[in-house]
Amino acid sequence: MSRKSKAKVWVKARVEPDGMPMTIYGREAWCLQSLIDAGKRGCTPIDRPAPRWSAYVHDLRHDFGIIIETIHEDHGGQFSGTHARYVLHSDVTILEQEGLTR
Repeated sequence: MSRKSKAKVWVKARVEPDGMPMTIYGREAWCLQSLIDAGKRGCTPIDRPAPRWSAYVHDLRHDFGIIIETIHEDHGGQFSGTHARYVLHSDVTILEQEGLTR
């Protein structure tokens, strides 16, 4: 069975102005839609919890050529440290999608 036939979530997207359509499945599709919805403020794993944000961003960068900036931010609390904020810099158009809610 192909990955597409198992995937409940997918997007067909294009990087503007003249990128070829590409189909992105699963958590990577969810991540891309989250980044698009967040706009210039970006997303953090604190705002949008998911198990492997860094892996999803890595795949979008390296498998699909999408430009995403990582900004390291400090946070306090009992377990103070840093977290990443991911900001989409590519202009991405969603052509079709399934299984994503906004």
